[in-house]
Amino acid sequence: MRHSEAELRAWMTAGLDGDAAAHAALLRALVPLLRGFFRRRMRGDEDIEDLVQETLIAIHTKRGTYDRDRPFTAWLYAVARYRLIDHLRRRRISVPIEEVEAILITEGFEEAVTARVDVDRLLSGLSGKQARAIRDTHLDGLSVAEAAESAQIGQSDVKVSVHRGLKALAARLRGRE
Repeated sequence: MRHSEAELRAWMTAGLDGDAAAHAALLRALVPLLRGFFRRRMRGDEDIEDLVQETLIAIHTKRGTYDRDRPFTAWLYAVARYRLIDHLRRRRISVPIEEVEAILITEGFEEAVTARVDVDRLLSGLSGKQARAIRDTHLDGLSVAEAAESAQIGQSDVKVSVHRGLKALAARLRGRE
């Protein structure tokens, strides 16, 4: 299940205020976000889990640097980006120049966070199954097979959910124009 910016921020601020349960909930919720972040930027899956764990540790140890007046996910992805850069340096992995921007991009990040909030708002009008299928396949980059396995449904069910969900979104957007 994906969590909204507001929910993640609430857990982060509650954790900063000493709520251990909120902090634990935040860390659990970040695992799929970080996996998706690293999966989109890494060629192989062998180091993704290590990077997720390293990033969770960094988030825990650096949580005092979070500015409560700023979007949480912008801070989260900045921490993840630095973990990825450190990982690439440690492994002495060269990255083609065309891919560096995708790893280092920081400008426009708040706009990207705002866009995610807008997408979340759009998807909230769909059934949970449709929203999850669209999020998994079109936003998180999972294959239909991976999305089906994750949701414990059939691949055809994922395809139908994506199709119907996108059709409903298109109709809603046409109605607003």
